[in-house]
Amino acid sequence: MEFYIQLLALVMAGMFLLWFGYTIFLSPISPFYPGWFPWRNWRKKENIRGEPGDPQVCPVCSIKMEKGELVKSVAFPSISGGRDRLMYIKGCFTCLEDNVPRRCPICGSSLSVEDFLVTRMFERVERNNHVHVLGCNKCKRVL
Repeated sequence: MEFYIQLLALVMAGMFLLWFGYTIFLSPISPFYPGWFPWRNWRKKENIRGEPGDPQVCPVCSIKMEKGELVKSVAFPSISGGRDRLMYIKGCFTCLEDNVPRRCPICGSSLSVEDFLVTRMFERVERNNHVHVLGCNKCKRVL
């Protein structure tokens, strides 16, 4: 009976050491995880190009965004009290962080990370909002 208790204690200690080793070296919360393991990039998506103007496509870099992914933008209040507002679009997180070519869909000029698109956003009650690109801050002079 004493042998089985010692065996059970060793098995439990071994399970604890396996769990501890996994947590320290292999889990995503580990400080060693981001740089040491080749499977760390499994979360990175492929940059699939879409047509400008299609739904779920970044207007700056034309990369198809996944569901729930947003573009970085600033919307200003409406001057006339209507449902259309002026909005600046900086781009999606892919074109702001990676070396993806950013272009204005109107004039075709190359955009830096500091540049933005000038758009009008039409707020809709029953459907998603609609965005109309007017140009970039180079071709559409805005104060």
